[in-house]
Amino acid sequence: MSGSPSDPDQPTAACRDRLTGVPGGARSADAWLFARLVAAREVRGERALLGLSASEMAGLAARHFAAGALAAPSHESVAVLNEKHAAFAAAMRDFLIGLAAPETDADDARCLATILAHACLRPDHLWRDLGLSGRDDVTQMLTRFFPEVVARNTGNLRWKKLLARELALSRGEASGPAPGCPGCEDFGFCFPDGKRAH
Repeated sequence: MSGSPSDPDQPTAACRDRLTGVPGGARSADAWLFARLVAAREVRGERALLGLSASEMAGLAARHFAAGALAAPSHESVAVLNEKHAAFAAAMRDFLIGLAAPETDADDARCLATILAHACLRPDHLWRDLGLSGRDDVTQMLTRFFPEVVARNTGNLRWKKLLARELALSRGEASGPAPGCPGCEDFGFCFPDGKRAH
């Protein structure tokens, strides 16, 4: 559904529908997912926060969006605040790509890994940073593209915390928060000592 006129997410829904070319739907579940992810940032002028290059975004649009629905970006830059965040995002992206389900489109998996990695830099729950409706949306997305991540969440951890933990473990490092975690309202719940995961 595209939302009622009084719906605060109505601009996002309208953008999503413009991207898919199908009001309230899409030609595939993956097209619907990517339209939701892109629309959430596009309506705020924050496309760069997705972390995708212009060529990656163009490829994604060609695979999933209506022709001409996504204007070309005015620049190629990707918004990363500092070298430490850039290194984390690159490592997270590569980690997720290594866990991608073989039946998914490899280019889509790379794009989603990039989007997820950059969302881990932002200070909220992962589902909010992605512009999704809730934790279940993230679970469905991860189940489709990165099922191994879901299988590893035996403790029902919040997704951003789990991703940071699994990345750290894969590198032989101590587990800790993702760069965006300290700004989240639940940081003290996830990391009671302020820095280490449990």
